[in-house]
Amino acid sequence: MAGRHRKPTETGRKVARISAFAAMAAAPLGVAGTASAAESTSSAPSVERSATWEKLAHCESTGNWDADTGNGFKGGLQFTPSTWKEFGGRQYAPSAEQATKAQQIEIAKKVQDEQGWKAWPACTKKLGWR
Repeated sequence: MAGRHRKPTETGRKVARISAFAAMAAAPLGVAGTASAAESTSSAPSVERSATWEKLAHCESTGNWDADTGNGFKGGLQFTPSTWKEFGGRQYAPSAEQATKAQQIEIAKKVQDEQGWKAWPACTKKLGWR
């Protein structure tokens, strides 16, 4: 029986053609998707959109940009005093909760550029950004 095959049916040929076409059409998408997925998570938002920072602040401090809850983290994006100082926040205010929303976002962009979204581990995981 070795070497014997059934005669291909017309239905089988159509399925094979459709499958081959679908694979060729999807291949470029798979390559592009793989490359971008390697660079960053697909759900990570743009740091240039204020809505991004508002969502993060809502998670971090319920959107309270002048938050000082006494836990060592301050401002809407919950900076530690050392992070605020290290990334230049003191040019605006001695502490994050004393700076404006725009100033906090400017410092946050610097932090995100260097540390990524892991700088806000709990909320960015909750938001699906990493």
